[in-house]
Amino acid sequence: MARVSQEHLDARRRQILEGAARCFARNGFHATSMQDVLKEADLSAGAVYRYFSGKDELITAIVKGVLAEVRAAFEEITRQSPPPPPDVLVGEVLARALGSWESLSADGEVTFPRLIMQVWAEAARNPELAGVVDEVYGVVTTAWIRVAEAYQDAGMMRTDIPAEHVARTMVATVQGFIAQQSLLGPAPVEVLQHGLRALMSMAGPRPGA
Repeated sequence: MARVSQEHLDARRRQILEGAARCFARNGFHATSMQDVLKEADLSAGAVYRYFSGKDELITAIVKGVLAEVRAAFEEITRQSPPPPPDVLVGEVLARALGSWESLSADGEVTFPRLIMQVWAEAARNPELAGVVDEVYGVVTTAWIRVAEAYQDAGMMRTDIPAEHVARTMVATVQGFIAQQSLLGPAPVEVLQHGLRALMSMAGPRPGA
């Protein structure tokens, strides 16, 4: 019997995850059955269950994939000293995370924002998934703390604000942007960048204003 290459195994696994992601984004986690995933991925039950035991394992694998992309993006960008300003950094990290699923669509829309909303909802009742989501937030928050501290060391940011507070604010900003895309429709990352850039440019009021 011919040996299956690792590239083939990885491609098949990705095919299953993409099919599951489309289903979860379109119908929600609980309204999606494994039969739906089989149909979307165009694979047999045996082919899918060789990689994943069920929906819980599928959604956990999807979240871990996003985590890997976010971690890699932060590690690459924060090699710079000092790191790029927040508007640039947010754009690069978010573009990489969104880009990892840009080939997916559900009803003509990119699935990532709706998929993340489903993940947040499911994490509220699934302790295992909640642990994975906590890991994502831990990685992102720690990365932003390092960035804020680097800004402060370089004299780019005031030092009387705890770096952790800056980190939580940046995480919340990105979460809000993702939620807006899911609820209000897609928007380019540049919208978030422009808003951050405008806030960063604020100065005191002009005399007499």
